[in-house]
Amino acid sequence: MTTMTNASVREFKMPDVGEGLTEAEILKWYVQPGDTVTDGQVVCEVETAKAAVELPIPYDGVVRELHFPEGTTVDVGTSIIAVDVTGGAAPATEAPAPAAEPERAPEEPAAEPPARQPVLVGYGVATSSTRRRPRKPAAPDAAAQQVVAAVQQELNGHAPAAAAAPVPVAGAPRPLAKPPVRKLAKDLGVDLATVTPTGPDGIITREDVHAAVAVPPQAVPEAPAAVPAPAPAAPASYDTTRETRIPVKGVRKATAAAMVGSAFTAPHVTEFVTVDVTRTMKLVEELKQDKEFTGLRVNPLLLIAKALLVAIKRNPDINASWDEAAQEIVVKHYVNLGIAAATPRGLIVPNIKDAHAKTLPELAGSLGELVSTAREGKTSPAAMQGGTVTITNVGVFGVDTGTPILNPGESAILAVGAIKPQPWVHKGKVKPRQVTTLALSFDHRLVDGELGSKVLADVAAILEQPKRLISWA
Repeated sequence: MTTMTNASVREFKMPDVGEGLTEAEILKWYVQPGDTVTDGQVVCEVETAKAAVELPIPYDGVVRELHFPEGTTVDVGTSIIAVDVTGGAAPATEAPAPAAEPERAPEEPAAEPPARQPVLVGYGVATSSTRRRPRKPAAPDAAAQQVVAAVQQELNGHAPAAAAAPVPVAGAPRPLAKPPVRKLAKDLGVDLATVTPTGPDGIITREDVHAAVAVPPQAVPEAPAAVPAPAPAAPASYDTTRETRIPVKGVRKATAAAMVGSAFTAPHVTEFVTVDVTRTMKLVEELKQDKEFTGLRVNPLLLIAKALLVAIKRNPDINASWDEAAQEIVVKHYVNLGIAAATPRGLIVPNIKDAHAKTLPELAGSLGELVSTAREGKTSPAAMQGGTVTITNVGVFGVDTGTPILNPGESAILAVGAIKPQPWVHKGKVKPRQVTTLALSFDHRLVDGELGSKVLADVAAILEQPKRLISWA
């Protein structure tokens, strides 16, 4: 990326929009070069490993350059947009000044970048600034010079060393190219050192890279004594009509890593119970007519969530986490209830903060807001952090039950199966009843079979007799 030396041009860097995130993909640019921007205006949308986030610019000015196209994954701390803060319009074509250098020479140490500044409320920044180590030219040592001198003597028929001065050994200069051009070259398998630059001051352009790809292999002369390097292994070809390859990145990549880590770190135990929820379904219909729930989302998940919260209140040790470093069990005196949600970007688990303290109407409002935000793809990273216990509703897909994997850092997850009429013995007679199967997975390091069974049995008892919500709450 070209470093702009004009003091009026500010470089906006990819911020740290979550805890521990190192990169983000640029999904969409909302501005183009020449557009005027104001402090707080959203200039792009990026996708991290946790959520899609809109980035506001922290100053006024005119967009000078977008450093990366949409779809590019950029490291945190890398400049993504240049803004002329003087407000001057960006010229259509900008010729470099005679004395200006578009990029520092390899032998010069790069200037230390300014400390990163917070650009999003509530997200903060990393404590260390991103710094590129200066490149140093390879210094000739005595041994190298002796080798060169010996070779020269051999070529000159063993002439005295004074007949030819040793050739100094120097490092090859790094080709000048912007990050998008370097990425293009990497994707196309082009060595930038072999590309002829046509840009100002020797900068390699995208056209140069494409031109290098277009050159047939036999047109490139080989050195007589050079041994051809083995060609890199090409990816296995496949029939696009029979296979589709989907890059694993963003939310899907983070979810995959988290699930692997959880499955092979926490010893999972899963217990099941089949429940007659006919009375719960009747209560759902009654609540839908209640004025206190007007405009709120009322469904079986609401009462299942409340039943789990009551069960946690009766068995608080289930609401805990394992601290490997300290070798301690951390019991939480609050419940941040996670709700697994399937979105086009992958599975996410936002949570309702302090769900234990909410009334049933408040819990209904929070559930409705959580689901709507997830469907719109606007769930913030903060909404997915700090969960303690999770519910996953596989019943919406017609699935009877499952063995859910724990959300990392949590001790339990409840899977809810499909609710459907089944033959059931009720009051001594076989009758059609609304039945579902619940599955509770828990971390056996801190939750033993007795505790897990008590929690699952309490949830089942409440759903069979929802009036217990009043007496047990």
